[in-house]
Amino acid sequence: MTKGGMESVELFTTEGKGRGLKAQKEFLPGDVIFAEPAYAAVVFDSLTHVICHTCFKRQERLHRCGQCKFAHYCDRTCQRAAWLNHKNECSAIKRHGKAPTENIRLAARILWKMEREGTGLSEGCLVAIEELQNHVDSFGEEEKKELRADVESFLEFWPPQCQQFGMQLISHIFGVISCNGFTLSDQRGLQAVGVGIFPNLCQANHDCWPNCTVIFNNGNHEAVRSMFHTQMRIELRALSKISPGDELTVSYVDFLSLSEERRAQLKKQYYFDCACEHCKKQLKDDLMLAVKAGESKPSADTVKEVVQLSKDTLEKINKARMEGHYHEVVKLCRDCLKKQEPVLGDTNIYLLRILSIASEVLSYLQMFEEAADYAKRMVDGYLKIYHPNNAQLGMAVMRAGVTHWHAGLIEAGHGLICKAYAILLITHGPSHPITKDLEVMRVQTEMELRMFQQNEFMYYKMREAALKNQKIQVMPEPSNENAPSLFHKKE
Repeated sequence: MTKGGMESVELFTTEGKGRGLKAQKEFLPGDVIFAEPAYAAVVFDSLTHVICHTCFKRQERLHRCGQCKFAHYCDRTCQRAAWLNHKNECSAIKRHGKAPTENIRLAARILWKMEREGTGLSEGCLVAIEELQNHVDSFGEEEKKELRADVESFLEFWPPQCQQFGMQLISHIFGVISCNGFTLSDQRGLQAVGVGIFPNLCQANHDCWPNCTVIFNNGNHEAVRSMFHTQMRIELRALSKISPGDELTVSYVDFLSLSEERRAQLKKQYYFDCACEHCKKQLKDDLMLAVKAGESKPSADTVKEVVQLSKDTLEKINKARMEGHYHEVVKLCRDCLKKQEPVLGDTNIYLLRILSIASEVLSYLQMFEEAADYAKRMVDGYLKIYHPNNAQLGMAVMRAGVTHWHAGLIEAGHGLICKAYAILLITHGPSHPITKDLEVMRVQTEMELRMFQQNEFMYYKMREAALKNQKIQVMPEPSNENAPSLFHKKE
């Protein structure tokens, strides 16, 4: 079945897995299989003042809706583009006296759209909202309690003059939001800022080693001529060669966990048992649990002890990071690495997690040389574990490249930045802000590398002078959040 802009994919149903998507033609790495605008989307409660409610970009100064005083926009273009979806919400917020939570706002936007366009298939959708999975039957007691509270709040917010929907449909919409809400990120792709419903994307099944990735594109409302404006959308992009008839899969979770942990997470959040090849055969688990090779192989007890120490340290690190005690984080990382290094292998996930935190925090503290050493070891481990075209891998390699560049290690820095650029061209595409930033860095480091190769002494002299005159760009403050996961799950 194909529909408006979805000609390259086919909806199919399988025993046990339900619906899925198949390719109708061949795709190569980096190809956009389809792009899909949100059926409905909202900004998270905590960020409503700093994120545009139309394109979800983070901006310094936003225009506020003069009516409800709640919605914020980049400019008049974004405000006009939002009006169709904000009109009912605007008057409902004024009547209600305040804006409800993100879940209520998203459910209301979905139902207002259904009121406008009717139920059944919307243009460009392969599946109607009413037919999406809601998993309400699988909810535990706590989730059912939350669902009842959400429905109650929704009924208080929903205006009496609007179309009245049955309780079953309202509960269904909240169930859909709970297990199919897609995480929207800001223009740098580093922070989760909202949640949206994309009915076609919901049909792509999970695989821990998928052949596709999903990137959120904030669109472009800044083009001089409106014919060049592009709307906010998700893009399903191919990670490897896909043949006609192949199932299109995405990963709902980060691969950097043991198969048992990934399966537990998928069961808890999405209510299914992962039966992908990597989980069934526990592929890469041996690398993620690697211990130091050699004659004096550590005993099982020693390994167990160090793994427990690593878990305890990660908890202490999280607490110190939350409080902004970054020097304490560095001390915890150094102490933990001393214990890990004689025992754990280079690809062990506990070692890699500490290396990742150490390199990020040390970069922020401008201790670039030590940070670069840890970042290099982290990337070497990641390259043996992740799919070669994984977005998380690309971002980690980029971070390592920038760290090396700041440390004055121009050859290694340029090499890593080129490697990251090659990955992100496939996962994000050439027009994504992150890829564009990386292209600028690639050109800059290439120029510096040429200078370095011609005259090493002069290169360091010029670098020293440049650093004296211009304060080195500070790395962003380390985030306590993981990179945004694919689907937004209300905790």
